[in-house]
Amino acid sequence: MEFMIEKLLGFVLVLTRLSAFFLVAPVFSWKTIPVRVKAAFVLLMSIFFVTINPLSFNTTNISVLESIFLIVSESIYGLALGIIFVLVFSAVKVSGRIVERQMGMAMAETLDPLTEERAQPLGNLLEIIFILLFLTANGHHLLLLVVSHSYQAFPIGTVPTISVLSEGVLSAGSAMLVAALRLAAPMLAAFLLLLVILAVFARIMPNMNILFISFPLRIGLGLLMAAMFLPFINSFVGEFSDWMGELLPL
Repeated sequence: MEFMIEKLLGFVLVLTRLSAFFLVAPVFSWKTIPVRVKAAFVLLMSIFFVTINPLSFNTTNISVLESIFLIVSESIYGLALGIIFVLVFSAVKVSGRIVERQMGMAMAETLDPLTEERAQPLGNLLEIIFILLFLTANGHHLLLLVVSHSYQAFPIGTVPTISVLSEGVLSAGSAMLVAALRLAAPMLAAFLLLLVILAVFARIMPNMNILFISFPLRIGLGLLMAAMFLPFINSFVGEFSDWMGELLPL
């Protein structure tokens, strides 16, 4: 009986961490994936991890309140891991949005087929390309590896340090912005050069309607630079795992 209680509590704790992680983690959190498939996957993964990872506490002296506290701690830790993953994963999409604003397409919207939410077309396109390259490079294995390492850093029933989790989330947010600006920097430089050229033409030919001419030029330059930007997305896939190793609280 005591053995069954221990295994049941361990299974609930593992299920809580995995459910919280995959609730927000990229790829697995897509609405296009059926809920039954997600639930079956999480259940199978929970059974696997609870069999290979022993509990770090004795279940004989644990109360109901302590059990609830451990479940809440597992959910917080799983959500923190998922949020860190999502933040760094969104760097390519954010860089696309930065370029879209320079192209004058800030109000353009389309339906994201993955999340079924409204998104901007260029950022959505770059994100889909990054996801395809990420999956081609077995990036989904990286998600499972993160979960496996999390049980080595914080075993089942261990209360994670909130300050460590908060620092990881904040570092991931700043890293996402830095990576997005670094990816968009060449395109921003091209738009700055275009603005300088248009300013020179405005001084040389005051009667020219620079605003009217600038719209197609900005859109054409943005699409051209986005096409030249695609090889850099492939290199960012390799850097993504390095970012995860530095930012995740493992």
